[in-house]
Amino acid sequence: MNATDGTATPLLAIEGVEAAYGDSMALFGLSMEVGVGEVTTLLGRNGMGKTTAVRAIMGLLPVTAGRILFQGRAINGLPPHKIARAGLALVPEGRQVFPNLTVRENLIATLRPPSEPREPWTLARVLRLFPALAERQTTMGGALSGGEQQMLAIGRALMTNPRLVILDEATEGLAPLVRREIWRCLEGLKASGQSILIIDKNVESLIRLADRHHVIERGRVVWSGDSAALRRGEDVRRRYLGV
Repeated sequence: MNATDGTATPLLAIEGVEAAYGDSMALFGLSMEVGVGEVTTLLGRNGMGKTTAVRAIMGLLPVTAGRILFQGRAINGLPPHKIARAGLALVPEGRQVFPNLTVRENLIATLRPPSEPREPWTLARVLRLFPALAERQTTMGGALSGGEQQMLAIGRALMTNPRLVILDEATEGLAPLVRREIWRCLEGLKASGQSILIIDKNVESLIRLADRHHVIERGRVVWSGDSAALRRGEDVRRRYLGV
């Protein structure tokens, strides 16, 4: 179900997903949704399965039970490149920009036209979103600061013209000024109608930004609700998030 009208097919639906690293189970019947145009979070303490869930969504970790549906079609079992072509883009933890390519080359390398009529993400549009990158177009990715690399990683994901952007640890390790710039960017993406699934530890910023939240504990969702409910839920934040 879509949180907006209660009937529409969600953009992403995770239904009872299980996954493991070898003999070690990591996801235990994980279920959650991201609606079209929504900003949705996946919250939880370290080691509770957030990055594992992202890996399962993107086809980087096999799903042993359950289904992952994107626009109503099952994508679990597909190789990562086909999942990306379906319209999902990952901004991974640790950024993982191409260190030996320039900023411009990093961005152009992932360019793909949109699959539906809408304003496309182009090099010029990404550079307008991140003016700091416009000034560093000829700089190698490995020579950028951590904040610039995160901007580049987000820009690289947008250049695929995705239906859904997934950000794993969106502002981890960044200076306060850079974090504010990343949140500003994400607010702009939300205003444009971009669907986003985001993992981050800054709960207050996520409450201001996101429409819905899912809290994960030991590989399963233990609480879901909107920002107003999460703000009221001091017990939820204290028990599961440590804040």
